[in-house]
Amino acid sequence: MSKKGFFVSGIGTEVGKTVASAFLQLALDADYWKPVQAGDLDFGDTDRVRSWTGMPADRYHPERYRLRTPASPHYAARVDGVEIHLTDFTLPSTERPLLVEGAGGLLVPLNEQACMIDLAAHLNLPVILVSRHYLGSINHTLLSLEVLRKRNIECAGVIFSGGDNPESARIIEKLGQVQVLASLQELEEVDFESMHTLHVTHVDEQLYKALG
Repeated sequence: MSKKGFFVSGIGTEVGKTVASAFLQLALDADYWKPVQAGDLDFGDTDRVRSWTGMPADRYHPERYRLRTPASPHYAARVDGVEIHLTDFTLPSTERPLLVEGAGGLLVPLNEQACMIDLAAHLNLPVILVSRHYLGSINHTLLSLEVLRKRNIECAGVIFSGGDNPESARIIEKLGQVQVLASLQELEEVDFESMHTLHVTHVDEQLYKALG
């Protein structure tokens, strides 16, 4: 069991969740675990985060499921002829903080009954929600926060990935009753150098206080 863990989810797909996970791994000196990798098995999210952070191999825990099809886990598992059950997932043992990166958003189906939000609840982890500024993102972010509240799942805060929009962040913080942890700039190229620059320029005492 980890000292403290967080489940990293997004308001949708391609919002910068893996970039945010790498940023958080550096900020918290944490371990990383991707329970389900669907597609990109030659170089998946675990490989990306490790290449961006440069942390040693023992900071990364093997996926519970590695599925060939880049799709929702429930469908990718069906294509591979396997069944996913919530009881299949147990937190890796570590003495460090642990970041668990989900697949897509909170209501992405894991199987015929459960979604990613159910996996976060099963693992008993607070959620860090990754958002991104685009037309409609306020609605998507507030809906995600609302479903977390309805399920009585703690949201440790929101990270905006890919630029800043102070007014959107303000109204999300107010209406969503949530703390904005960081607003990460858009990276022209995500690599070791740019990730470490992101870490140096965006980590502050507010983030440590919220997640410490």
